[in-house]
Amino acid sequence: MNDDRELWASQPTEERTSTADRLLTGSSPGGPHMTMRPRELATTDDLVGQTPGIVPARKPRQVMTSSQLEAVNLTKSYQKGKINIPVLTGVSLSVREGEFLAIVGQSGSGKSTLLHLLGTLDAPDDGEIYFDGRRIDNLPSAQRDTLRNRQIGMVFQFYHLLPELTTLENVLAPLMIAHSTLSYLRQRRRHRRVAAELLETVGLGHRLKHKPRELSGGEMQRAAIARALVARPDLLLADEPTGNLDRATGRDIMQILGTLNRQENLTIVMVTHDQALADQADRVVHLADGRIGG
Repeated sequence: MNDDRELWASQPTEERTSTADRLLTGSSPGGPHMTMRPRELATTDDLVGQTPGIVPARKPRQVMTSSQLEAVNLTKSYQKGKINIPVLTGVSLSVREGEFLAIVGQSGSGKSTLLHLLGTLDAPDDGEIYFDGRRIDNLPSAQRDTLRNRQIGMVFQFYHLLPELTTLENVLAPLMIAHSTLSYLRQRRRHRRVAAELLETVGLGHRLKHKPRELSGGEMQRAAIARALVARPDLLLADEPTGNLDRATGRDIMQILGTLNRQENLTIVMVTHDQALADQADRVVHLADGRIGG
């Protein structure tokens, strides 16, 4: 592709709108999809390629004592026919800035539901969620979209890459959506450089022009991580990020997440069923019977 915006503009209006809506609202045919809006993009000098997973440094690592993310007495249930199925029955959770928190639970325990609530992809039946001191669960839809565009990155078990785009274009997609055509074109070279360097950082520098069908599971997850980082979010939510990967590839993904947390001071909340993976986080809590325990 010679020009990212030409590809975007050449799509039929309804297809372009559909793709844009998926990116902005966090939805896709297979499930939710992260999007973010750039704030302060990294330059070439910010990216240090010493080991896989190192990304541009924003600030010195310092875990704060105040909560960056807080959930208060969340409840959530689903209706199946005439049956009401409770999933979360009073979840309270506090996450400090710069912390790597793992939430462990068995399949069906509500881990993904909780993560979707924290990322404002869904709303609780009751309870409140605060991010940087601001209540976010009751925001209008457009404001929740903006929050995800600007401050919250999301990585999912099933990748949710757009099949019609190359690896580089998938990473660029949130920036293409966030900017007007003129604004994007003015910064196009910088955007492409940052996206390419992020892909190099996660070990995909040789896969820029490949489409998702040409990538392995581990490579698709690495691309999804790079996409989640391109706007430099304050919080990364990871839903079973190694769930579809073999153990060796899963270790590589955890190494990348750990490096992000240590060197970027990036707050990470990860849900998993694997206690061994969870033990690599700063703190582990368990979700059972709809509630959080230590």
